[in-house]
Amino acid sequence: MAESRNLYTNQLSNRNFLSSVGFRFTLSRARKVSFLSNSANIPGLQLGVAVQPTYLKDIDVPGDKMFFDDFILRFIVDEDLENYMQIQNWMRGLGYPESLNEVARLERTNKQNEPQAKSMDIYSDGTLQALNSNQRVQFQVQFNDMFPVALSDLSFDATNPDIEYFTAEAVFKYTFYKIQSPEGKTL
Repeated sequence: MAESRNLYTNQLSNRNFLSSVGFRFTLSRARKVSFLSNSANIPGLQLGVAVQPTYLKDIDVPGDKMFFDDFILRFIVDEDLENYMQIQNWMRGLGYPESLNEVARLERTNKQNEPQAKSMDIYSDGTLQALNSNQRVQFQVQFNDMFPVALSDLSFDATNPDIEYFTAEAVFKYTFYKIQSPEGKTL
């Protein structure tokens, strides 16, 4: 009897499957990118491994560092390039700008989006929310200290017979992420 009771406690309580199309992403510094985002990922992670030498065979043991893969966001580019330029200007302000105006623009944009931010805060927090079958938040992934490291090109092609709208891809680095309940409790 105890064995059959144990079988039921190992079952999933929610048998609905997680859908890849139900998500919402927000990025404090680039809110216009968030609106037209159409693809995002929960990055993979790896645990470093230490090798314990022995006289017969070296043994792998858990290491002490976690390695997080990049966060990749794809979004549809608006006709005025507003969302594309939010990421590009952020990257230009972080990189080697042509003038101090680009750095000042980065600081101004940050103050508009996050009034409590410190001067020259180059990071932004982001939240990826997974939606359930009723379009309600099932869980969220909170990214800390994000910044863009790559932005895809936009290639024009007059030989294309169909109208295709531009989709850009932005790659972000971050300090870490947490998967949380909709109320913000770590899962």
